[in-house]
Amino acid sequence: MTRLRLGMAGGGEGAFIGAVHRMAAALDGDWDLVAGAFSTDGGRNTRTGEQLELDAQRVYPSLEALIAHERTLPVDERIEVLAIVTPNHLHAPMAIAALNAGFHVFCEKPMAMSVVEAEAIAAAAKASGRHFALAFTYSGYPMIEEARARIERGDLGAIRLVQVEYLQGWLSQSIDTDGNKQAEWRTDPARAGLGGCLGDIGTHAFQLAEHVSGLSVQSVSADLTTHVKGRRLDDDVSALLRFGGGARGVLKASQVAAGEENGLRLRIHGERGGLDWSQMEPNTLTLRWLDRPAEIVRTGGPGMLDATATLVRTPAGHPEGYIEAFANLYRAFASAIRGDGTDRWFPGVTDGLRTMRFIEAVIANAASDQKWTSVNPGENE
Repeated sequence: MTRLRLGMAGGGEGAFIGAVHRMAAALDGDWDLVAGAFSTDGGRNTRTGEQLELDAQRVYPSLEALIAHERTLPVDERIEVLAIVTPNHLHAPMAIAALNAGFHVFCEKPMAMSVVEAEAIAAAAKASGRHFALAFTYSGYPMIEEARARIERGDLGAIRLVQVEYLQGWLSQSIDTDGNKQAEWRTDPARAGLGGCLGDIGTHAFQLAEHVSGLSVQSVSADLTTHVKGRRLDDDVSALLRFGGGARGVLKASQVAAGEENGLRLRIHGERGGLDWSQMEPNTLTLRWLDRPAEIVRTGGPGMLDATATLVRTPAGHPEGYIEAFANLYRAFASAIRGDGTDRWFPGVTDGLRTMRFIEAVIANAASDQKWTSVNPGENE
């Protein structure tokens, strides 16, 4: 099958997430990276292109230059998709420009800086008829799909409780003022947006809770804290969640939980049983029941649903992780663009809008004396 042609905005030399996108896109042989505008630093941009063995004529100084030149190329040579791996403030202008130019977009999360920007991206995607994907990577794990599918078919019964936590410790000290570039932009309101920890990892936790449970959060009661003196955005988030249908939830996200690495954990309980999944042990899904012993389902092992098994690449006992989960999203996106009929799911506009509304609702609630704030303003709960 012909590979899809990928361009990239951001992700230059030394950037963590750009390299991750490139590894994930390469894993299944669906994509060829053929062009990029990797950095506004000319030397860094050039070196990145050289390291990736790209044609120097297709290593551009800006996204504007990339779009302008790529559109002059024959249809079967120009890029088909733009991957946006920049700080948050560039997501909306870049995504809208690419969609308007006729390119599909795979964008880093969060979707934008505000709900207004996210809605503008959604409108551009609809008007252009192009696909838009978001890098909510953890939803690509096989055991997350296993959990979602089991809840959807009713194994746990009516869902009552949703608990999600995402704990990191890397911002426990003021490294954002000590030259750490990854920390510096994530705590800068002009580039990160309204939320710090909230936007960076709280959105992952929220998206996962809604995606797996199949329920929508209706309102939040939240607390935002900045523990590190002088930091301009939150580094710790706590939120109570009210879901449609009566389920209740708790979301905890922190980047100042000293000693934690990447502690994303999801627990969901229904009237007949519950499930438990941890990102740091992603090949294991634990199911607990009222009337029988607990079950442990392993990636690639017996008992997996047929639909989930298509996400697995290696025999049982061979660990699959973050890159493979990311690659599942790139594979699903490629399938959608080709229209091959496989109907693989990937996070997109709906997830982006939901998470942006969650960010704004949490911020509004934490800043007020109001007990609950709607995630769906203007709608009846």
